[in-house]
Amino acid sequence: MTARGSSLKFLSGRLSLDFVNSVPAGELSWERLISFLEAARIVSQERGKELLALHRMDPQSADALLRKAQRLARAAQKAFEALIEKQKLAREWIEPMNEILRVTEGHDELVSVNGGWQMEFMAREGGLEWLLAAVARSAAEILAEGTRAPLRVCANPRCGLFFYDTSRTRQRRWCSMAACGNRSKVAAFARRHVSVRRATA
Repeated sequence: MTARGSSLKFLSGRLSLDFVNSVPAGELSWERLISFLEAARIVSQERGKELLALHRMDPQSADALLRKAQRLARAAQKAFEALIEKQKLAREWIEPMNEILRVTEGHDELVSVNGGWQMEFMAREGGLEWLLAAVARSAAEILAEGTRAPLRVCANPRCGLFFYDTSRTRQRRWCSMAACGNRSKVAAFARRHVSVRRATA
């Protein structure tokens, strides 16, 4: 994970959920998009630097991709929320995923990075949409599961992050035990401790 992507939390267990979770308040900047792509290892740090410069060198192409990424994030969020609520998925939420999947033909390839090897997607076409292909595919796979998908929202009302529950009992409540789970347990302990002190006073 890069310094730019160090604030991104990959807790959900699925790429598309991490993507939606990484978009603060539904907004996505070019820098945040590139940080996500690097942190998710969709692109290398070197490719990330090139993409950051693209916003200055070819703002039209960068803005077009950013609009598609924003549209994908909004649509996926609405679709995930509907899936959790067991509501019907609207066609307009599905179309941004299909649009990206239609134009992203290519293959994975091992590339040399800093003396090691890393998987990278090699697009057949020259456009930038391939950068969103893995996210769109991940979202499509979850939505294809329908109501069987163990998709959840963190039980912390101040969190709201999505996660894919792969726990043995399918009873996971928190995006992360280290974060929201422990906070909840500490708060519950403090409430019990206060009420016991009041009762014995």
